[in-house]
Amino acid sequence: MVRSSVRASSVASFKVMDVLEQANQLSAQGHAVMHCEVGQPETGAPQLVAQAAAEALQPSDPNAPKNVMGYTDAFGLLPLRECITKHYAKKYTALTDRQVPDTSRIVVTTGSSGGFLLCFTACFDAGDVVAIASAGYPCYRNILSALDCELSHIGVNAEFKLTRVELEKEVERRASLGMKHIKGLILSSPSNPTGAMLTPAELKDLCQYCDAQDIQFISDEIYHGISYGKEEATALEFTSNAIVINSFSKYYSMSGWRLGWMVVPKALVSTINSLQQNMFINAPTISQTAALKCWDDDTLAELEKHVAKYRSSRTIILEALHQLPNFASQNMAPADGGFYVYCDLGPEHVAPNLGSVAMCSALLQEHHVALTPGIDFEDPSTTLGDRRFRISYAGGIDTANQAMERFAKFWPTWLERVEQAKAEAVTSEKEGEDATTAANPEPLDETVEDEEESESRPQKQAKVDE
Repeated sequence: MVRSSVRASSVASFKVMDVLEQANQLSAQGHAVMHCEVGQPETGAPQLVAQAAAEALQPSDPNAPKNVMGYTDAFGLLPLRECITKHYAKKYTALTDRQVPDTSRIVVTTGSSGGFLLCFTACFDAGDVVAIASAGYPCYRNILSALDCELSHIGVNAEFKLTRVELEKEVERRASLGMKHIKGLILSSPSNPTGAMLTPAELKDLCQYCDAQDIQFISDEIYHGISYGKEEATALEFTSNAIVINSFSKYYSMSGWRLGWMVVPKALVSTINSLQQNMFINAPTISQTAALKCWDDDTLAELEKHVAKYRSSRTIILEALHQLPNFASQNMAPADGGFYVYCDLGPEHVAPNLGSVAMCSALLQEHHVALTPGIDFEDPSTTLGDRRFRISYAGGIDTANQAMERFAKFWPTWLERVEQAKAEAVTSEKEGEDATTAANPEPLDETVEDEEESESRPQKQAKVDE
């Protein structure tokens, strides 16, 4: 009999992909679905990148040598790694010359997901404790669980951030209870799903604390380049021990090309090289070849237009949410970067069996708007996941407009369902109490009865004497 391993069976599905599958089924039936579930840019790869891929596969010059798209070095094409080095020197002006990573520390990966698998395998053993934010990217949790690591879910603060303060409290709590020390921390800024960003000072403080506590910090920076007025900083500015993960999927709009990169400490270069050789051999050669055009001036100008669209879509969604009746704006994450708005329905807008999972399902089936419930992002041991949900505005301005128009029509009906469910729950509880009382009547108090009888006897005797 064919069976899954216990390890594989314990890994939860990536819920956003489940929602996408349902949304695609509705699309196949002819419905116009507004895709606000996945973080996939609507634009596709930049023009020069796509042209470079086509030219590499079929050169316009018939006399040009054929590019067989064979294996590259395990760490990737050297010219691409040189471009990444130049990118750090140009974008992050606070980096000193010594802090700018050289090509020997840059690993071109099969998407950021390939980077997660490489660095988790390189840094952690089965049973090691790795901290993640709640709310946070679900694949951290799922991949780490598949590798038999233990998880420490740390709740975000009122600004939807995980800072040194929250990490330090968890370290001290575990120490006081005699629990295992945290071996690693992975954190994204801008965050998926909240959009919250650490300030440079907060990132510095976190890096220094991780170094002092011997905690391997993994800084997920795949949404860098997509921010709305807040300063972006890389962990490389504050420590030489962190692993930095980035991707071509978000800012560079190349999600299906499965290409990313890591910057690793010198001490891990050899280990990760061996793992890459055995797990992936190399990232897709055609994607690497095309990505060489990512930093051309025309490409960067095109990408900045994408960010301007994200900004407009973000404004549409935030304004629409603020206009909804009884929608608490303080329950919305700041959306400082990336392309997500993360919301909490609060206890007042949920009822038994009517949480964010049910809301997202009803919205998709009735109005054909796909959102992602918070169960993908929150600590599974809490109920927060069924109160929260994420809206992606990567799909474009028209999608954002239509989605929020439909959501505005749906929202009052959701409030009515919740109120009705709460009223029915109260009625059901009262009926249950009444039924219990009827089935179990309180026994008469014989002591009181006896006292009443004894008090009445002298009165009766007095009447007889009269």
